[in-house]
Amino acid sequence: MVSPVTIRYIVEDVDAAVHFYCDMLDFRVDMHPGPGFAMLSKDELRLALNAVGGPGGAAQPMPDGRIPQPGGWNRIQLEVQDIGEAVESLRQTGASFRNDIVEGMGGRQILVDDPSGNCIELFEPYG
Repeated sequence: MVSPVTIRYIVEDVDAAVHFYCDMLDFRVDMHPGPGFAMLSKDELRLALNAVGGPGGAAQPMPDGRIPQPGGWNRIQLEVQDIGEAVESLRQTGASFRNDIVEGMGGRQILVDDPSGNCIELFEPYG
């Protein structure tokens, strides 16, 4: 059995993030005990969502004063069967894309932001 990999994203609004990941990208809610945290999953991936400045340790200020915040370029990669179809479906919901579909050595990809600006790479492999 493969152990799930957990990724943590800091988000502005946990409920909006839960809606986005579950309704748009087929994640399921494993736990959502309060407004500041939710644990989602898809296949062997667990996605922990923490609100900025919310309860728990993940979103608390660092000793040097920096505050965890959403955004950046690190990302999870989700494989899709048909990238064109996935993009069209997301565009219809108003999703924000960082770029257009690009072709690389292994397949086609595009970057989409969740409601807090965290990056997700949709990837359709060649083959």
